[in-house]
Amino acid sequence: MNSAVALSPSSVAGLADERLFAEVRRIAAGPLAQLANRIDHEGHYPLEIMAQLGEAGALGAHLQCRGGRYDIALAAMQEVSRSCGSTGFLVWCQDVCGLYMEQSDNPALLARLSDHAQGRTFGGTGLSNPMKALAGIENMLLRARKVPGGYRISGSLPWVSHIAPGQYCGAIAAVERDDGSRSHEIMFLLDIDACVELRACPAFSGMEGTSTWRIQLDDYFVGEDGLIADPARPFIARIRAAFILLQAGMATGLVQGSLDSMREVEPVLGHVNHFLHDRPEEIQAEFEELGGRIMQLARNPFDGSKDYLLDVLDARTQGAELALRATQSALMHQGARGYLRSAAPQRRMREAQFIAIVTPAIKHLRWEMARLMKEELPA
Repeated sequence: MNSAVALSPSSVAGLADERLFAEVRRIAAGPLAQLANRIDHEGHYPLEIMAQLGEAGALGAHLQCRGGRYDIALAAMQEVSRSCGSTGFLVWCQDVCGLYMEQSDNPALLARLSDHAQGRTFGGTGLSNPMKALAGIENMLLRARKVPGGYRISGSLPWVSHIAPGQYCGAIAAVERDDGSRSHEIMFLLDIDACVELRACPAFSGMEGTSTWRIQLDDYFVGEDGLIADPARPFIARIRAAFILLQAGMATGLVQGSLDSMREVEPVLGHVNHFLHDRPEEIQAEFEELGGRIMQLARNPFDGSKDYLLDVLDARTQGAELALRATQSALMHQGARGYLRSAAPQRRMREAQFIAIVTPAIKHLRWEMARLMKEELPA
């Protein structure tokens, strides 16, 4: 039995959607699959693939100006991640940066949105530290001070992905008063120009094709045309569930690819593989149940209720945990052939570990769920 695709949109609007999916599958199974080892081993940054995905419409389907179809965006991300987790992560970075720009309602940023959605320009996200800082896990690393016409930003931000000279990313800084106390936070679009220093990060065990850098800012000026939100906290509260939900396509893509690898060897190894735990039919059943949950959540990504956010956090956690189990099971099913340096199963295991630790990590997700549940308990 061929594995079903878990993230199937509830409805296909017509020929345009069919063409979008057909083109995404062609790109993912063809040129992207051929580049996967180069991305993994050499750190190749696949902007040529991202441009093709943008042209196909895969990078803007979730935007309200293009129909707000989170189900389509997630299904496309799954198909990409099925072939290459690093590129699936880049799709998520591009998607959430577009989310920031559109939800900002800033005319200057909205004017840039079309090129972004079509993969003619590229932008990532520098919210790993801010998301943890706003949750009370870390300190906010970027500092801002008010000046005529905008803000001056200083500080260092590690682990910012999908950036390069000429590109951009979303970022958050804490605004300091004259006495050094902090009044609030601002969110802005950081253009990677001559005023931004990019420093190399230590080498990852995987995901090296994501163009991840450490950013150093020294009195970087942000004017009104670069502001996403001032103050930032209400904006983050509004987009947080959508930000997290969009990550689900990475996890399900790794599960889908793992099911492909398991079934690939069934004709020759099925007689011994049936002694293993987490067999394809078990993973498939969990995969389809998770996909149904995610597609239901994708219908209303801006639901501001606590119950909805808890459901998103739980689905994101389930996806990361299932990806860890599925990728390990695929390697066990393939045996030595899956452990080859060029083999997809061992690469997917490292990609799944990344999904489990990227912000919000599994421990961060559980932290947030515990906090939300505690708020519901009697005083």
